[in-house]
Amino acid sequence: MRTARTRSRTLGASALLLAALGVLAGPALPASAHNTVIGETPDADSTVTTQPGTVALETSDALLDAEGATAMDVIGPDGRHYASPCPSVDRAVASVPVELGPEGEYTVEWRVVSADGHPITGEFAFTWAPSDAEQLVEGTDDAACAQGAGEASEPGDATDAETDAAASGGLGDLLWVVGGAAVVVLAGLVAFLVMRRRPAAQGHDDADADATGPTDADDGPAADR
Repeated sequence: MRTARTRSRTLGASALLLAALGVLAGPALPASAHNTVIGETPDADSTVTTQPGTVALETSDALLDAEGATAMDVIGPDGRHYASPCPSVDRAVASVPVELGPEGEYTVEWRVVSADGHPITGEFAFTWAPSDAEQLVEGTDDAACAQGAGEASEPGDATDAETDAAASGGLGDLLWVVGGAAVVVLAGLVAFLVMRRRPAAQGHDDADADATGPTDADDGPAADR
């Protein structure tokens, strides 16, 4: 009876520990997952016949909306730039206005920073095949923004976006450390409670055995008589 009760308490303590691990790990897993691209406008490798007006990139999670965090450039077949002005961010979508020029393949180079501080860079291309009714524009020799998506930052030229990203990444690391410490403390507490109850349960079992033993022994002679 006591042994079954002890096992029940041990199982209950184990269930409590697993539940606590789930609570602590639950918020941390989404935070640690890296952001990914889920869509482009125009679609990658597609053919466009009318002025798109906007080039956009959608990701699976929110983006950092800070100066210098996002860069998008649209480069035409003539090597000129067709995106103007600088890109903007709306939650998980980065976009930039664009008017295209000569027919051919256009490449979109982009760089974004996730809200958790993780930077992502990439590019995609589409084909521009305008109809006769479409008005074409001339590109520029330089990107509309001072720093294009494919250009690296100069050493020591940290922006507010980079500072915010570093702070966000540091906060994520801190949450992992605090969560891990909490798990260790909770596991130790559960182990202490389980070990503390075991000697008490064993003592009750021994006492019951002592009390039962003489009764059985006394019954023997009585049965013989």
